[in-house]
Amino acid sequence: MNILKKIIKTIGLALLSLLALTAIMLGYFNLPVENNGGSAKLGMTFSSKYASSIGLDWKANYVAMLDDLQIRKIRIPVYWDLVESKEGVYDFSDVDWQLDEAGKRNAEIILAIGQKTPRWPECNIPDWARQSDEKRKEKLLEFVDVTARRYKDTRVIKYWQVENEPFLRFGICPAPDAGLLDREIAVVREIDNARDIIVTDSGELSLWVQAAKRGDIFGTTMYRTIWKEGIGYFEYPIGPRFFQFKNLLIKIFAQQANAIVIELQAEPWISGATTDNVLAEQFKSMNPEQLESNVEYAEKVGFPEIYLWGVEWWYWLKETQGHPELWDTAREIYKNRQ
Repeated sequence: MNILKKIIKTIGLALLSLLALTAIMLGYFNLPVENNGGSAKLGMTFSSKYASSIGLDWKANYVAMLDDLQIRKIRIPVYWDLVESKEGVYDFSDVDWQLDEAGKRNAEIILAIGQKTPRWPECNIPDWARQSDEKRKEKLLEFVDVTARRYKDTRVIKYWQVENEPFLRFGICPAPDAGLLDREIAVVREIDNARDIIVTDSGELSLWVQAAKRGDIFGTTMYRTIWKEGIGYFEYPIGPRFFQFKNLLIKIFAQQANAIVIELQAEPWISGATTDNVLAEQFKSMNPEQLESNVEYAEKVGFPEIYLWGVEWWYWLKETQGHPELWDTAREIYKNRQ
């Protein structure tokens, strides 16, 4: 009986200690942080695939982003299933067009390549490559090789990004495979050792070390308000110091001194497809005030570059719903921030 009491007491003390440590850490993460004065440069992820899926003329959306919003830092995914829909037959015309238009305006591009690239379903693997894991891996490496060789001399490309959040179990994807990721990175490095490689991970759900130690630059996502089954809308109870602390971890454990925000929430996170729901529901987790607040939050972290996520939705609101507020707010935010 005494032994049982001691065990219960030990477990109780351990739980209390854990709760106390959690409270201390949350308190630290939420200590006030001064804004860095807007010194971070702002960019944007653009997905032709997503823009098309919500009924937009994606080329018009892309040009409006460049010319109206004057965005000059852009992350472009190369979708494997679109480029190589038939085995061995490559169509890079849409990627070429985006790079050409960016080059005309002296923009700079992060080119994201691999099987897992930005936007749902996350992994964009052609059906023909799904016959077996062995074939998928072999053909993925071929695709990465072909893509890197095609664009290695393209001036407008500043960085490569290899895979997107490769260690996060999210989306319709094979299990994370560190060995395969390392082989992809090696392929790109062999072809182009002049450009830095970005590897990314979840801002809230990862410790970053696995991704950070593999790239020249680490990119974190940053989401503020999400929707979760059984809970509803949920705002992460963490301040900018949370990301500063994790940045310290990768400096110590991954010898990584270069970090950026690769994906800042600037569109809703709701139940189901965004544009299928009513506007009132969409605006619960993203609106002009929330957009400004998210950018200010990201600036306080102190990373030099912040890439937003949502220009297709802003354009959809403006062009099809008669709501230009997000687009107009973004225009003001991006002024002198390139």
